[in-house]
Amino acid sequence: MERGTTLFLKVAVIVIGIPVLALCIFAVPEIANFAAELYPDHPYIKYLVLIDLYAAAIPFYFALYQAFKLLSYIDKNKAFSELSVQALKKIKYCAIAISGLYAAGMPLFYLMAEMDDAPGIIVIGMVIIFASMVIAVFAAVLQKLLKEAIEIKSENDLTI
Repeated sequence: MERGTTLFLKVAVIVIGIPVLALCIFAVPEIANFAAELYPDHPYIKYLVLIDLYAAAIPFYFALYQAFKLLSYIDKNKAFSELSVQALKKIKYCAIAISGLYAAGMPLFYLMAEMDDAPGIIVIGMVIIFASMVIAVFAAVLQKLLKEAIEIKSENDLTI
């Protein structure tokens, strides 16, 4: 496979990571400060929001790294290898972790939405949870299909 065929997808992976990095640098501290202002008698809420949102960024970037590696395997004609299966498996676990972290943080988002009278905060959290679960299911399906394709390929290699 030509090397340039996955170049667009590699650039897309990088472009996806840049806005999230900007959110982590600029928006997350503001969100935490906003939560602390809403509940001045609970100063620890700021740190809970920071921990939850930054902890969710870690598996996000790890999943992006695994997607980048998967695209590199495709460039090197190793798409049907155990390495690709492992990368999909790690992406699946990262998506589940992101969903779990946001689900664990939903009470914080609920408190912020309740105090500020902004139900959109809850909807945003639920969309993130749902989207990451869709990605996890999609990665699991691709992982299973890739395993079966590898088995078929190895059987065909043995019969020739």
